[in-house]
Amino acid sequence: MAGCYFIRLGKQGAFTQDAVERGYIGVDYGMVDDFTGKFPDEWTAFNKAYIPRYLELNPGKGKVAAGLACGTIWTIGKGMQDGDFVVTPDAAGHLRVGQVTGPYMFCPGEALPHRRPVSWQFGTIDRDGMSAELRRSTDRYPATLANISQHLAEIEGLLQAPPQLVSTDPEVEDPVQFALEKYLEEFLVDNWAKTELGKGYDIYCDEEGTQIGRQYLSDTGPLDILAVSKDRTELLVVELKRGKASDSVVGQIQRYMGYIKDQVAEPTQAVRGVIIALDDDLRIRRALSVATNIDFYRYQVKFALTKA
Repeated sequence: MAGCYFIRLGKQGAFTQDAVERGYIGVDYGMVDDFTGKFPDEWTAFNKAYIPRYLELNPGKGKVAAGLACGTIWTIGKGMQDGDFVVTPDAAGHLRVGQVTGPYMFCPGEALPHRRPVSWQFGTIDRDGMSAELRRSTDRYPATLANISQHLAEIEGLLQAPPQLVSTDPEVEDPVQFALEKYLEEFLVDNWAKTELGKGYDIYCDEEGTQIGRQYLSDTGPLDILAVSKDRTELLVVELKRGKASDSVVGQIQRYMGYIKDQVAEPTQAVRGVIIALDDDLRIRRALSVATNIDFYRYQVKFALTKA
């Protein structure tokens, strides 16, 4: 089954037109090496091998940016498969849709030298026809590359006919709460500075100020939010759960925290965790009672009408 990736081709899509005209996608990150034949099956092995090289070529960059850059290059070179779809924003604000047609190629001296050939024959998608969730995934996602395979069916539908935008899922007991909770991450990010967490932490940004702490990739899956304390001494892993959290989330966030401690944090940085959910129960309270570096926060969904 084909996957689907959202990619930004340079800052603010500076190279989108060239990529469409010449048939490619690509990234740079200042990595001048040719990786042809050097991609292992797992991105973690690639990161372990080339994060030191990235830091050598990009003095002043940190391990968070290094991990993101190497993981993205691996995805371009190995993670993507022939036949996968790619979407990228163009200057008009539409999404260009293409399909990967061949293996990794290195183009030294070119912008975005780490490339995959792409056929852009599918044309564009108008944002006005997208569901709100797809618009958010492609408008607001800060990273260069993101796997949006969960939206592939909608994207294919938009290329043919207007999709059904109203959910008829019979398992959704409270449609209003379901709709609001779907955007829990967006709401938290947008209002981070106003929250209790925002008083002591900032969502992680790279050295250029680009927010890269959302959906940060680990070897056990993407963590929702990675933040750093304002004095840079502590990294914070935030896991969001819609509805009630079960005790299994404690093991999940501990796996993420372990990855951040081993692969991302500097030797002087501590790692803490935060679980945010609608409610808890006795089992998760028991689990958290011995996980002293993990805190629990409840969120509330409120909807009100005010007469003008």
